Amino acid sequence: MDFKATVGSIREFVDKTNLPQQVRDVDFPGLFTNPWFLVPLIALACYLIYKKAFRDMIILGLILGVWYASGTPYMQTLVVNGEVQVAKVLPVVFGGAAVLGLIIYLLLGRSD
Repeated sequence: MDFKATVGSIREFVDKTNLPQQVRDVDFPGLFTNPWFLVPLIALACYLIYKKAFRDMIILGLILGVWYASGTPYMQTLVVNGEVQVAKVLPVVFGGAAVLGLIIYLLLGRSD
């Protein structure tokens, strides 16, 4: 299977599901006051503390941080009129590489 076909099918899927619009429309204050979201999140945090799985808590925090950062106004200005703003993309790329490197280190690094 060819790379362009794969990227094209992924792009069609994202366009069909309106995923970027759904991420933009997330109501963060409403989400963190909704008990259907908050209770399982607190239960997961308590369970991870009980199991002393601090590595997993750090990874979960990093994932939630990346999810939050993806919805910021800064991310919305990375592409203007169909053109990528290289000066704005480079910090995102290096930040993403740092987060990914930290997660890989936490998963594959030496454990105590």
